[in-house]
Amino acid sequence: MTTMDKPPQEDWPVRVIRSAQRRKTVSARLEDGVLVIRAPESMRDDELVPIIDSLKKRIRRRGRTAPQSDDLLERRAQEMNKKYFDGRLKWRSVRYVTNQNVSRFGSCTPSDGTIRLSHRLASMPVWVRDYVLVHELAHLLEANHGPRFWKLVNRYPLTERARGYLMAVGLEKIEGDTE
Repeated sequence: MTTMDKPPQEDWPVRVIRSAQRRKTVSARLEDGVLVIRAPESMRDDELVPIIDSLKKRIRRRGRTAPQSDDLLERRAQEMNKKYFDGRLKWRSVRYVTNQNVSRFGSCTPSDGTIRLSHRLASMPVWVRDYVLVHELAHLLEANHGPRFWKLVNRYPLTERARGYLMAVGLEKIEGDTE
């Protein structure tokens, strides 16, 4: 195992993929909780380490550190329940799924207590993921999108901002669609 294969002291495990096609650029992307670095094949480890540190800082600043596992998502749901619903909500499961369409970011089935969040949220800012989580938790008390539902959701202070973000993401997908 080289030094580049070891997990960093903080944050995410790092996986470096070297490519002969890359000449100068280095990119980073979070994939299932792993920071995947794509770098030129010719770049030495000592050149790459400070670049990786810089990319980690940039990703951290963007707030894209949402929980990457269902266990961490469950813990976050418990925190949101305590903070915005006085701990009174009960559910069977909260987890990420990969089968939600482009315009859907979450779902709740109140009758069986299941909440599903799109895996795409794990790469979005934490405050957006938290909004969707609060939105779906609110459905455990109010199944529709009526005034009582929105009163519950609006306890989350970044609701309007997160909804705008998700609308923009949705529009970007529609405008960028080539079909």
